[in-house]
Amino acid sequence: MTPAQIVKKFFEEVRSGKNPDYASELMAEHVSAHQVIAEEELTVLRTPKDYADHVKEMIEAYGHFTLEIQEFIVQDSKVYVRWKQVGTHVGEVDGYQPTNLPVIELASAVYRIEDEKIVEYWIQIDRAGIENQLIRNQNN
Repeated sequence: MTPAQIVKKFFEEVRSGKNPDYASELMAEHVSAHQVIAEEELTVLRTPKDYADHVKEMIEAYGHFTLEIQEFIVQDSKVYVRWKQVGTHVGEVDGYQPTNLPVIELASAVYRIEDEKIVEYWIQIDRAGIENQLIRNQNN
């Protein structure tokens, strides 16, 4: 599979919440996940199981969400994806009790593919936007 096919399959199966455990087929045994939170960069090592568990936690928090890829760019072994995720706040998130109101996540990431597996990614999520929605929803 090409890098584009791998990342597309990753979004269709794993990131969408449809089949989180399929991460074991598309991710290397250890993936470097570079996360940008405000101006701070943090790198964590993720296994396919860690990632699948993370997606399952998102489902617990936001129900079966929709995921729309808004941009998809491929350059050699790297694939850039920007997406919009829309869910319903059905589980506790960062101390915010469920409101059953919509929550929108805007995010983007660059995935690096090696030997037909995701081995590294750089991700940015509008965490402040999510928190603002959670605060607003609590006050409604």
